[in-house]
Amino acid sequence: MAVASMEPAIPASLYVGDLHQDVTDAQLFDAFSEFKSLESVRVCRDSSTSCSLCYGYVNFISSQDDARRSGIGNVFVKNLSDSIDSVKVQEMFQKFGNVLFCKVVASDDRKSKGYGFVQFESENSANAAIENLHGSTVGDK
Repeated sequence: MAVASMEPAIPASLYVGDLHQDVTDAQLFDAFSEFKSLESVRVCRDSSTSCSLCYGYVNFISSQDDARRSGIGNVFVKNLSDSIDSVKVQEMFQKFGNVLFCKVVASDDRKSKGYGFVQFESENSANAAIENLHGSTVGDK
């Protein structure tokens, strides 16, 4: 079994309606700039006239999502035996810290593809798991 870090996650979007037709992206950004998790904004415009459609989107990344995107706390696990499922992987990894998510990827016929993902609450837990489990043998692999 080998482990390495990975990256997932998608930012959350907030619909903002009833905007004045003169509101710009910069003004919308300023209106939400007090939120540290603000990633981007967009005032939607008519494609042919470029006039505001009077609504937009504000995109946020929570600190947890930010950590997920950076790969902090995420571990990619490969070379898993066919007999290892998500429950067994979680049991192996939970001794290193709080596991937020664990999945062994399976084919349509529910057979393990031999790899999976574990997301820890903290980077330290992920690093401890990598240090202790990298190169270890579980089952027949």
